[in-house]
Amino acid sequence: MAHALLRAAPPLLATPEDAELSVAAAEIAAPSHRRPDLSTAWLYSLLAFMVVAWGLNFVIAKVALREIPPMVVASVRTVFAGIFILPIFLWRTRGKRRSWPARDVAALLGLGILGAVGNQVLFVIGLSRTSVAHASVAVAISPITVLVIAALAGQETITGRKVVGMLVALAGIAALQLGRTGGRGPTLAGDLIVLLSGSVFALYAVFGKSLTARFGSLTANTFAYTGGAAIMLPLVLWQSTAFDFSRVSAAAWASVAYMAVFSAVLAYLIFYYALQRLPASRVSALSYLQPVLATILAALILGEIPGAGFAVACALVLIGVFVTERG
Repeated sequence: MAHALLRAAPPLLATPEDAELSVAAAEIAAPSHRRPDLSTAWLYSLLAFMVVAWGLNFVIAKVALREIPPMVVASVRTVFAGIFILPIFLWRTRGKRRSWPARDVAALLGLGILGAVGNQVLFVIGLSRTSVAHASVAVAISPITVLVIAALAGQETITGRKVVGMLVALAGIAALQLGRTGGRGPTLAGDLIVLLSGSVFALYAVFGKSLTARFGSLTANTFAYTGGAAIMLPLVLWQSTAFDFSRVSAAAWASVAYMAVFSAVLAYLIFYYALQRLPASRVSALSYLQPVLATILAALILGEIPGAGFAVACALVLIGVFVTERG
C-alpha cells in the first residue's frame, strides 16, 4: 500500500495499508536531504524486510482472526501501536519544544484517527470476510483511490492515460469477482470493505497533506496512533466483558503485536528512511511485490489457494496502477 501514499503528499512515518510525498517531489528533494549512506547491501536488506513485513501482515492478521473477533483485533492493534510509537516520538523530539495550537491538535487527532483507526478497523473486518489474495489486490488499487480524491480536491489532474490505467485496474477488480467460487472463500462484501478501508486512508492522505508538511511525519503519526489508542482502549476494556481474553493463545497475541509493531511502525520507518537515500520511484516500486508475496505466503502458511483467474486479475490491477501512477 505504500506506493499509494507516495502519490498523495509529504512522507508519513507510519500505515497498515496509509499524507505522503509525491514521487516527483521526493526525487527532486532527495539530493539536498540525503544523509551519509549505509552500504547498498544493508539498505536493500532493510527494504526486503519491509516488503516481507507488509506481505506477511495479511497472513498474520488471518492467524489472529482465527481466535479473536475483528473489532477486538483492530482495537488491540491500535492500542499496541500507540504504546509503541510514543516512546519513539519522545526520544526523537527530546530537547525540542513541543507546542501545537488547539485547532491543529484537533485536526491532527481527527485526521489521524480517521487514518489509523478507520482504515484499520475496516481492513481487519474486510479481511475476516475475504482471502489474503483478494485483500492484497484490493489494497494494491489504493493509489487510484488516492488519485481520484486528490483530483476532486484540486491536488491532481486526471489525464487520458490515467483514465486508461484506472479502467484496466477496475477490469482487474471485476475479474477478481468473476473468479470467486462461493462457499467459504472470499466474499464480495469482504472485498468491498477492504476497498473502502483504502478509500478512508486515501482521505487521510489527501486532506492530511498540509498538516504533515507543517508538523512532520513523526508528529502526525504519533497523534494518529496515540489518539487512536486513547479512543480504542475503552472499547478494549468493554470488549473484555464479553470476550475471554485469557483463552487467546500466545500465537494470536503475537500476531496482533506483529501487526502493530512490525507492519504499522517499523516497516514504515524503513520505508521513509529508504526514501532519504534512494529515488522514491525505486522504493515505491517494491510495493508491487506485495500482492504476489502475500498470496504466496498465504498459500504456504494458511493453505489459501487463489482461483484460476487470480493471476490475470492481479496482473490487470498492477498494470492499471502502474499506468495510472505514470500518467
